[in-house]
Amino acid sequence: MKSEFVVNRSLKRYNNNREQNDIRGKAMLPEQFLTRMKSILGGEYQDFLESYEHPPVQSLRVNRLKGSGSALVEKMGYSFEQVDWNENGFYYKEDLRPGRHPFHEAGAYYIQEASAMLPAAYLAAGPGETVLDLCAAPGGKSTQIADGMRGSGLLISNEIHSGRAKILSENIERMGIQNAVVTSHEPAALAERFPGYFDKILVDAPCSGEGMFRKNGEAVSQWSPENVAMCAARQREILESAALMLKDGGRMVYSTCTFSTEENEENISLFLEGHPEFTLENTVRLWPHKVKGEGHFLASLKKQGESGAFAGYGGERGLSEKELEPWLLFQKKYLRTDFQGTYVTFGSQLYLLPKGAPSLKGMKVLRPGLHLGTIKKDRFEPAHALALSLKAGDAVYSADISLKDAAKYISGQCLNEQNLSAKAESAQDRPGAETTPGQREKGWYLITVDGYSLGWGKLSGGIMKNHYPKGLRK
Repeated sequence: MKSEFVVNRSLKRYNNNREQNDIRGKAMLPEQFLTRMKSILGGEYQDFLESYEHPPVQSLRVNRLKGSGSALVEKMGYSFEQVDWNENGFYYKEDLRPGRHPFHEAGAYYIQEASAMLPAAYLAAGPGETVLDLCAAPGGKSTQIADGMRGSGLLISNEIHSGRAKILSENIERMGIQNAVVTSHEPAALAERFPGYFDKILVDAPCSGEGMFRKNGEAVSQWSPENVAMCAARQREILESAALMLKDGGRMVYSTCTFSTEENEENISLFLEGHPEFTLENTVRLWPHKVKGEGHFLASLKKQGESGAFAGYGGERGLSEKELEPWLLFQKKYLRTDFQGTYVTFGSQLYLLPKGAPSLKGMKVLRPGLHLGTIKKDRFEPAHALALSLKAGDAVYSADISLKDAAKYISGQCLNEQNLSAKAESAQDRPGAETTPGQREKGWYLITVDGYSLGWGKLSGGIMKNHYPKGLRK
């Protein structure tokens, strides 16, 4: 990938559309920041300033775990412009409001700033790899990494702040990701536990946020030279921890959304001076006056040596068939898919740890893999996360509903059987399935909208009882 291609192609598009953008006036930018930017940019400084007269662009990234970009565009009926550096990224008009669409609740896409899609693209995580997103909240880059892993391998998404880690966990769930573990630890604590463990690591470091000034007024008000220096020092500490966790032959991508050389090039230079085992593959800067997006920086680093398997400790002890009996009965009756990994319980909650995951004993874990559901005395109740991880064909019984009914479902309303377009195997094909003449089989249904899974419903007496989580209803 060539940064010149990214910059030049996007600049041409930006200039072609520039006159169509609304003028909103220059932001009240700090004087010391402007002085520094003039020194960095020279003859481009005026163009940089003028970029603040234009509104920020809006973009989303299609979740390939749920479907293709072309399918989404067709279903939504809008004309989207593709992001140059991500084939699954699309710009949308501000009045579209995709965050309010049922497809958003189904995890069909993630609303993500276009420039923020570049670091995970450079990391290029693939199926079967062991990957760490060290500073992962709110989850845009983690979910993009998981997209590339295609459900295979192990992704650990870490966020030190518990409140932000909760949001990260919710986004991992919404996007239907099965092979991610969400943790909340200081980078140094993870480094003690996982020396030389990961094939690839993304360090999207906390920064002064200069690249987001056009979108985030709070970042402007919090800016100061002292804060820049504090961020740079913290970033160096995080990089040291990340270096310890990367396997020989592994790749690490460091990224920020700031323009500060102190936080970007200077930090990378200092890191390379202290770590001769690393080589710099490339660096990229995205400028708001050159691309259709906000400010971003990344550096791709390679650790020398031959990559090898981690010779560490074992994983969690799996559960016996007796312990899993309620789940196995549910799976046999309602699902057509097998699951690879290790079954673990946290209280009455059943989770599937990704295949090959290490022991999580003693760790602060918010999401130990895929949440399957609740084991009760005489039955199993499936989790919302399980529904979102499935496709319609993975469930024995599914009900595809209209966008109008999807809005009702998301609000918590029950659905009448006659309004459903339900698909199910017959009782003869599926022993144990209950039927009533003239009615569909009773039991658990995967509720979908245009094929995208939304959650669970339970059919009984002609009414589809709504099992959409109360905390997510709108």
